[in-house]
Amino acid sequence: MTEPHEESASLLLVDDDITFCKVLKRALEKRGYSVSVAHSVEEAIPMAEGNPPEFAVVDLKMDGAPGLVLVKVLHQLDPNTRIVMLTGYASIATAVEAIKLGATQYLAKPANADEIVTAFGHTPDTDAPIKAQPTQLGNLEWEHIQRVLHEHEDNISATARALNIHRRTLQRKLAKPPSRAK
Repeated sequence: MTEPHEESASLLLVDDDITFCKVLKRALEKRGYSVSVAHSVEEAIPMAEGNPPEFAVVDLKMDGAPGLVLVKVLHQLDPNTRIVMLTGYASIATAVEAIKLGATQYLAKPANADEIVTAFGHTPDTDAPIKAQPTQLGNLEWEHIQRVLHEHEDNISATARALNIHRRTLQRKLAKPPSRAK
């Protein structure tokens, strides 16, 4: 586990869920971090430019720019910043993109403070070999739907039109999460 230095390590927490931020900020401060909070990428960038953090926790989906934009900016400001991306919309495509842009680890919500602190110690492997085991068809479909949904800013009707399926069919597919690999 990566623990903060003797003097409080700076941590930037960026998530549009205000309650989540309050709870996580308290938990991370108890673990010795000096936490600054922003509720959007647009609010976080000037904070980071003024004082690049040693650690960052960034939500993927927020109002305004997505968290991937901030991951790229943080990595450009200081390649040593340890960045954990959080998301409620986990997909392989966004996980790979986050790591390539400079994230240390990618965690699905809900993630607690201990999981996040542990993730700071993870060493990303951008050259990791791709597993030979093929992805299940249902999971590929789920990831494609999630990508198209994201491109249409979570608009179900626009996504259904883009996928050329009925809106109710799309809603049923979204209500059924992808199957887990055995």
